[in-house]
Amino acid sequence: MNNPVLEDVLSGKRKIAVIGLGYVGLPVAVAFGKKVPVIGYDINKRKIELLRKHIDPAGEISSEDLSQANIEFSATPEVLANASIYIVTVPTPVDSHKVPDLNPLKNASQTIGKYLKKGDVVIYESTVFPGCTEEICVPILEKTSGLKANTDFFYGYSPERINPGDKVHTLENVVKVVSGSTPEITDFLAQLYGLVVKAGIHKAPSIKVAEAAKVIENTQRDLNIALMNELSIIFDRMNINTYDVIDAASTKWNFIKFTPGLVGGHCIGVDPYYLTYKAQQLGYNPQVILSGRRINDEMPLHVASRAIQMLAEKGISALGAHILVMGVTFKENVKDIRNSKVFDLIRELRNYGASVDVMDPIADPEEVANIYGETLIEKPSRIYDMVIVAVAHNQYKQLNMDFFKEILHEKGILIDLKGIYRKQQIPFKYWTL
Repeated sequence: MNNPVLEDVLSGKRKIAVIGLGYVGLPVAVAFGKKVPVIGYDINKRKIELLRKHIDPAGEISSEDLSQANIEFSATPEVLANASIYIVTVPTPVDSHKVPDLNPLKNASQTIGKYLKKGDVVIYESTVFPGCTEEICVPILEKTSGLKANTDFFYGYSPERINPGDKVHTLENVVKVVSGSTPEITDFLAQLYGLVVKAGIHKAPSIKVAEAAKVIENTQRDLNIALMNELSIIFDRMNINTYDVIDAASTKWNFIKFTPGLVGGHCIGVDPYYLTYKAQQLGYNPQVILSGRRINDEMPLHVASRAIQMLAEKGISALGAHILVMGVTFKENVKDIRNSKVFDLIRELRNYGASVDVMDPIADPEEVANIYGETLIEKPSRIYDMVIVAVAHNQYKQLNMDFFKEILHEKGILIDLKGIYRKQQIPFKYWTL
């Protein structure tokens, strides 16, 4: 341990600040906070108030872990003046035109720039396109601080690999990719993250490589799921069950088991657009990636039209049909509703004239109301023409057909997008992707 900067971090002489305390930033702050003093900064005052009470509004970090971490939570940017290492973990969404929205990243860079000092290090973890850190973020740091990169301050990139709801592949248990603005900073980042990451550190040869690694990790998953979604559409027309096909194909040693579904969230449904945006800027129009994105983005429309078709087959008019949608989060067993495609499905059903009730045992009703204008019901309120189980929460996996018999009439339809009930004896018209 002969790195003087790292020794200063361990002694508390230099503090780490984590900017953005969401699904990515909070685990990072807690992991470091169990080793060294940390400043946790977020512009959301309500979130900061809860975190000071050892409550994670996302439900990912336990109160015990929060209480064990030495973190000074603040929504006041002046606190960043006490930091020397800045880790940026703000959201990087896309806008309604699927163009990267870099405003959170730019704002964070401007905020840090106001407090940046000689010898400081800024590390970006937010998902970006290759080149973003050096072409967009660093110039903002220089302009705001009046300092020069690699002379007065240094920077690096380390892509986040947080998987919400996953208690196995945590920050500590996943290899961390790092790359710095100089070889010495790369070594420093490796040692810094080595304090909390047990799985090992991979030193990428450049920041662009590290940025690219992040976007292709989720682009690969997006394309694989798009393939399964397209196959599910084909197999549905053949009147065979996609999951039965997957089970059979999975017996081959080199078959990769992906399943169809609605693709939302903060990574898979967003990250590919960062890569395609940059590619188009460079004069290349990505065909495979955008084709996969189009398939996945259109799945809510496919499910809605199939649902209305099934109602018609039962002699039930879409106009005024009573439908219950169970589950709105972007994946099972997490509270995260960002970019959830379930809300697109709900909107499509209502466009057909259906009356739709919505419930979810995990999602925050206030957040759902604020972001999507949707009111969650606590329990089924009537007998329905159709129930759509959109998210495979553990609570839903434990249900049997007795539950659905109480809320579906005898001509009712059960749509089970993730196929969690397909091996039960189902007394209703049943459909799954």
